[in-house]
Amino acid sequence: MEDMVGPSAKIPAGSRVLRFLKTVFGTDKGIKLKMIVLNNLKAFPFKLLWKMTQNQQSVPVRPCSLYTCTYKTRNRAIHPLWQSLDIVPEGDRQSPINIRWRDSVYDPCLKPLKICYDPNTCLHIWNNGYSFLVEFEDSTDKSVIRGGPLENNYRLKQFHFHWGAINDWGSEHTIDSKCYPAELHLVHWNAVKYKSFEDAAMEENGLAVIGVFLKLGVQHKELQKLVDALPAIKHKDSLVEFGTFDPACLMPTCPDFWTYSGSLTTPPLSESVTWIIKKQPIEVDHNQLEAFRMLLFTSAGEKEKRMVDNFRPLQPLMNRTVRSSFHHDHILNLQKGGRQQTYRVPP
Repeated sequence: MEDMVGPSAKIPAGSRVLRFLKTVFGTDKGIKLKMIVLNNLKAFPFKLLWKMTQNQQSVPVRPCSLYTCTYKTRNRAIHPLWQSLDIVPEGDRQSPINIRWRDSVYDPCLKPLKICYDPNTCLHIWNNGYSFLVEFEDSTDKSVIRGGPLENNYRLKQFHFHWGAINDWGSEHTIDSKCYPAELHLVHWNAVKYKSFEDAAMEENGLAVIGVFLKLGVQHKELQKLVDALPAIKHKDSLVEFGTFDPACLMPTCPDFWTYSGSLTTPPLSESVTWIIKKQPIEVDHNQLEAFRMLLFTSAGEKEKRMVDNFRPLQPLMNRTVRSSFHHDHILNLQKGGRQQTYRVPP
């Protein structure tokens, strides 16, 4: 591989070098022309030629998104939440998934999603050892969502977040393989069809979860009230009252969403969830994300383990369809000079 490449270089007809050059430069004539050019450069190590054909960037990457790969290769101990599970859970409607924008199907029958939360139903905030949850009083229809893909009112039970150790990943769902630093989940249950949240969580059409992506930007003023309360629940199982909070303030202004049938992303992983993933993320600043990362998986007195990377790896879509409430006008196909060009319009 260290041989010099020049116009007089003799390369065996069946050699790996010739096959590689044909792959990169095309025909035998093209190879000869490239050899002449390289000869004019006097010396050109073949390894450098190989490197020039690669387009690699040294950027952080999210760990392998396949469940089995992550399970086998991660260096840290598996979180206790997952220790009782098989490596690959059963079911063909598991979550989260990678949403491919071009493969989602616009459904004109999807209604606007209506959100009606009563701030006075907010009860407390607690660290459950995997995330932190803000829970709500759900004995009546004071805090509900309706419309969208839902046939009934669904009562708000709790909301929580998933986030990464750094800002390059953290969200559970991805859009065209793009990760966000964090993802908000607002969990609701079908009180028309089921008697309790526990029953609904195990049955079809029992839950509806709104997913909202968080991206790095300016400080989110409404979220700051929640961030200010986090030091009080630093350790696992700690709980404090957290009254009068309207989670509607965490909703993006854009009404567009994707929806699909899926599962809980934590045990028991039951396939009871209608997912509603908002297209537009909300902005939070770096300090707010760092406040999430200061929480601990561990209880007071135990060796401290930071609460980070509390997302489940991506699951296969299988035969499901992801529907969208909006037209796919983010891709414009324009004819210019007899050639078709594609432009991506930022959502």
